[in-house]
Amino acid sequence: MSVDTGNTAWVLVSAAMVMLMTPGLALFYGGLTRVTSVVNMMMKSLAALAIVSVLWVLYGYSLAFDAGNAVLGGFSELGLRGLLDTVNDAGLPDLAFVGFQLMFAIITVALISGAVADRMRFAAWVVFTIVWTSIVYFPVAHWVWGGGFLGADGLGALDFAGGTAVHINAGAAALALVLVLGKRLGWPGKLSAAPHNVPLVLLGTGLLWFGWFGFNAGSELAADGIAAVSLINTQVATAAAIIGWLVVERLRGTKPSVLGACSGAVAGLVAITPACAFVEPLGALALGVVAGAVCPLAVALKHRLGYDDSLDVVGIHLVAGVIGSLLIGVLAVPTLADEAGLAYGGGFGLLGVQAVAVAVVGGYSFLVAGVIAIALKYTVGLRVAPEVERVGIDSTEHAESAYVLAPDTAEAFTDDAGSRDRDEELTLTGG
Repeated sequence: MSVDTGNTAWVLVSAAMVMLMTPGLALFYGGLTRVTSVVNMMMKSLAALAIVSVLWVLYGYSLAFDAGNAVLGGFSELGLRGLLDTVNDAGLPDLAFVGFQLMFAIITVALISGAVADRMRFAAWVVFTIVWTSIVYFPVAHWVWGGGFLGADGLGALDFAGGTAVHINAGAAALALVLVLGKRLGWPGKLSAAPHNVPLVLLGTGLLWFGWFGFNAGSELAADGIAAVSLINTQVATAAAIIGWLVVERLRGTKPSVLGACSGAVAGLVAITPACAFVEPLGALALGVVAGAVCPLAVALKHRLGYDDSLDVVGIHLVAGVIGSLLIGVLAVPTLADEAGLAYGGGFGLLGVQAVAVAVVGGYSFLVAGVIAIALKYTVGLRVAPEVERVGIDSTEHAESAYVLAPDTAEAFTDDAGSRDRDEELTLTGG
């Protein structure tokens, strides 16, 4: 089989775009944290990028995409041996697909880190990354995309670019981690400070949005009409989600904010991810509005339920991932999906299949992440000491600071950051 150079070029570019999402996420999360936690937040993303890349080559790709069985891939492609010059039936070099899927694994792990900002030990994060990726992400990717029991060869659940395998997977793990880790000191209160750098958040959002076109349209693995549908659906769903989030902010009595708009954008991007190739643009608009309206309400639940998800990974990634995955069962167009959704004359079959996939992935990730977190808590230690959290995790865990300021300026800057309450004065969460 000869190489299809056009499709190969598109997949390689898409892989590079998805890789850029992880530094973009580091900026997004870094801007949202306290000034004394920026370095640690960014290091967690960089650690995910480094560690997962190594694991992917050694055994991750084989466990996820080698034939294996319905639960786990095989071991014939350990170290990527035998893939150096092979081409699949679509004319795509196997290593192009390997590289593209690697970027999904990296960003999935990095997403989890936002939930544990300010208080999780870096050493514990490294161990968690290794273990969770190996026994959760790799198997789940196989279940959904690698010939496992949830995907086309099994239950038939639809997930074009990662609603279950990426966002529900990461969001459920984040929820388990924060329940074991506990709340930040003073949360909700002055020590859980406001985002220190809004422009950094906006820059990170822009990089994520840009990279997401590779995430979604690139998942077609070809430069064709489905890739075009995925791209336009990604754009309009994200735009609609921003509007939905800002409307909810206004109805709840808060002013439209940049942080709210950025959060709405991410919610829309997450929600359209599993559905981008299965809905028409009007369906993408509806999906985006729903995600933008529901996610700020879901984020606000953390105050009522008492769990401290620092950067709203649960309220945005888990909830929007569930919304996007389930609404495939409502909005799927028969000309794009094998089965029509409820709104297009289909029955409840597809919706039921999607619900099962959501429950299986979310439940498995939550349970295993919780067990890993408990094990870390009683072995290497999961959380920094209270005095470290008060002083700032950057200086103690990394001996670095995000900003080099004159002594008098630094004191004023730190005091100002510490006096602002993220949860009460800004509207990232809508209230």
